[in-house]
Amino acid sequence: MSRKAMCAVPPMGWNSWNTFTENINEDLVKETVDSMKEQGFLEAGYEYVVMDDCWSLRERDSEGKLVADPEKFPNGIKALADYIHAKGFKFGMYSCCGTRTCANYPGSFEHEFEDAKQFARWGVDYLKYDNCFKPQNQDGRTLYRRMGMALANSGRDIVFSACQWGTDSVHEWIRSSGAHLFRSTEDINDSWHSIKDIALSQLDKQAFSGSYCHNDMDMLVVGMYGKGGNEYISAGGCTDEEYQTHFSLWAMMNSPLMIGCDIRKINDATKKILLNQDIIAINQDIECRSPFQLNCVSNSIDTFVLVKFLSNGDIAVGMFNLGDVPAMVTVDFWDMGLTAGSGRGLEFYDCIKHENIGVKKEIFSETVAAHGSKVYRCKMV
Repeated sequence: MSRKAMCAVPPMGWNSWNTFTENINEDLVKETVDSMKEQGFLEAGYEYVVMDDCWSLRERDSEGKLVADPEKFPNGIKALADYIHAKGFKFGMYSCCGTRTCANYPGSFEHEFEDAKQFARWGVDYLKYDNCFKPQNQDGRTLYRRMGMALANSGRDIVFSACQWGTDSVHEWIRSSGAHLFRSTEDINDSWHSIKDIALSQLDKQAFSGSYCHNDMDMLVVGMYGKGGNEYISAGGCTDEEYQTHFSLWAMMNSPLMIGCDIRKINDATKKILLNQDIIAINQDIECRSPFQLNCVSNSIDTFVLVKFLSNGDIAVGMFNLGDVPAMVTVDFWDMGLTAGSGRGLEFYDCIKHENIGVKKEIFSETVAAHGSKVYRCKMV
C-alpha cells in the first residue's frame, strides 16, 4: 500500500444521506454513479461515492460480522464496490464509533479491527465514522484512534472521515487519530440559516485544517431545493444565489466538497455551481493554505473577505455578504500584505462569471448581493 497521496487535498464526491436517508439501495447507488459519470462529475474531481447509514441488517451475524441488507443490496457490497470501481470512482461506506449507528443499526464499538478488515475485503475506499451511542463515559478520542489504527492496518487504503460533530474540541486532537477529515459542525440542513451559522462557526477554526486532515463543514446542500430525506434536512430549501455562496464558502474554507442532492435530477443552475472548475481549483490547491479574514472598517458587519494564498503565487479573494440587503465590500491590498510602495497590483479574474475584470491597485470594491458572494483569482502584476 502507498498512503502518500490519500487526501492531500479535500476529498470530493457524493453522499446519500441528505436526500435519501434510509431509502438507499443498490439500484439507486448505481444510477447515481452512472449519472455522475455521464454528466462530467468524475472528470471535475468528484471521485468518492459514499453510502451513508442504513445499509446493514439490524443485527450482526452469528460470527459477529456486519451484514448488508439483502433486500437493498441483493448482490452484496463487494459487487457494488466492483461496479463503482469499474466506472472509475471510489467507494465509501458508513459506520459509527458507538454500539449503534445514529439510525440504530450495529455500530463498530469494540469491532473496529474486524470491521476494518471486512470493509477492506469489500473494496471500500472511504469510511464515514459517526459519533452516536458511545457507551457512557467512553472517551471519543480513544474510539477514533482505534478505528484510525484499524483502517491503517486493514490491508487497503481507506480514507478515514471522522464525523465527530465538532464536540470535545475535536480540532485540537483529531489529526493525531489518523483521520483524513473531521466533521467540525452539527448536521447541515437545506436552509440559509444553517449555511450561515456553520460558516461563521468555523472562521476561527481554519488554522486546524490542512493537507491530509481537513476540516469538514458537512455535506453540500446545493441543488436540493427543499427535497431532503426528512423534515429536518429539507428545511425549506435555498435560492441559487444562496447555493452559490454556500459552495464558494466551502471551497474557500478548504472543506471537502461532498454533494448531497439527487444528481440524477439536477438542473443546469446546480450543475453550473457544482462543476465550476475555477472555484474547485481554489479548493483543491495542493498546499491547502488556510484563508485569512479581512474586515475593512467601511464594510457592513454582515460582510467579510476571505483571502487564500495559492501554490503558484496567485491569490484567491472571496467577498461574502451574509446580510439581507446588498452591500458594498472593500478589500485593502495593504491588509493582505501588498503595499502601495511595492508598485504592484492585482489582475482580477471573476471565478463565477469566468471573465477578467482588469488590474486593480491598492484597493478593490464591489457590491455583493444579499446572501451573495464573489470569488476572484488574482495574479500579481
